[in-house]
Amino acid sequence: MDNLPKTWDDWIENFEAWQDNVGYDREWMGDFDLSIKFDWERAGDVIEYGDYAGRAKWERSLQVPHQSMRDALVSMITVQGDTEFASVEQQRHLLATAPTDYDRYAAARIMAEEQRHGWQMAYLLMTYFGQQGRREAQKLLERNAQEGDRLLGAFNRPMTHWLDFFCYTMFVDRDGKFQLGMLSTSAFKPLAASMGPMLKEEAFHLGTGSNGLRRVIKAGVLPLDLLQRYINQWVATAHDLFGVDESSSAHWAYVWGVKGRWDERKKLDADIEVSKEKLNEEARHHYHEEIVREVRKLCSYLPDDVPKLYVPHENFNREIGPYKRQRYTVEGTKFDGTDDEWDEYVKNHLPTDQDEEDLKEYFKQQWVAEKPMTAKQIASGIGANA
Repeated sequence: MDNLPKTWDDWIENFEAWQDNVGYDREWMGDFDLSIKFDWERAGDVIEYGDYAGRAKWERSLQVPHQSMRDALVSMITVQGDTEFASVEQQRHLLATAPTDYDRYAAARIMAEEQRHGWQMAYLLMTYFGQQGRREAQKLLERNAQEGDRLLGAFNRPMTHWLDFFCYTMFVDRDGKFQLGMLSTSAFKPLAASMGPMLKEEAFHLGTGSNGLRRVIKAGVLPLDLLQRYINQWVATAHDLFGVDESSSAHWAYVWGVKGRWDERKKLDADIEVSKEKLNEEARHHYHEEIVREVRKLCSYLPDDVPKLYVPHENFNREIGPYKRQRYTVEGTKFDGTDDEWDEYVKNHLPTDQDEEDLKEYFKQQWVAEKPMTAKQIASGIGANA
């Protein structure tokens, strides 16, 4: 696709070509409506933090004071859109192997909503950022997770099976919730106003992950140590998605007012001082605390006499930042053993080739507890023809 769209209708044509290219059947959407949604009231009218606090929020890109700030906005919108389309490319093939009818519906709905989110980001680029935006909107449809060229590494990682999917929606999509929340107070009003509807839809994605893992536990087929290894893998991936701890881009995004902290408005009301040098680290800590609470909820479905599931430490299995490829245990302590001992430790705490083979046998059983579909879900037609 090297045809730069000049109008929104041009981009929609290219979007449909992208769907065909990645093998996404539009009938899987059922009655789902791809549309642009804004919550202008929630976005607010006044810039809430940074050097421009107190001024009116920007409603057009030319109101943004400097080109560097406009470039930062384009980059943030592009990355967000890129992750949405990448998720569809990663997940599309799973519809054919859904463990239950409800899971097929849930995955199809998530993919439909991810496309709407990417569609929303492309609309912002096409509508507000001229030729630069049109070019980036087109690139959203040219990169492909299946070819490994999406912008963030986690969104090029293969999602081989449904255990990956449940862990992904539980942990990686939860990172997405945090990113959307931090953009929801942006000084660029159309971006801030896009976040409310996206966050409402994102809640279903997180619920699918937590509900899926809960049903895995209830079924009692998968060994808990195997499940723990997949949790370890996907949590480490999600930790990386917050970026390096001391990020200059996050620092300037806050100074410019284009991306805030998690729970920015609550922190402003409480007069909590901002540490602009550690914004990514702060958000990661909030995220980590939340997933610890979520995994504790999962443990309430386990028998009293079995080892409990846990969330690995933020230092474990990192691929970016100061702990990149460093030997830290799941408890967060430095590993002091030999190379062979470390290899054995990793084998016991991350998925192995043997785990992948074993899962093929477990998947032949009823490894996920059933969940009935509602009449509304059935009537929607979402995922019905997958």
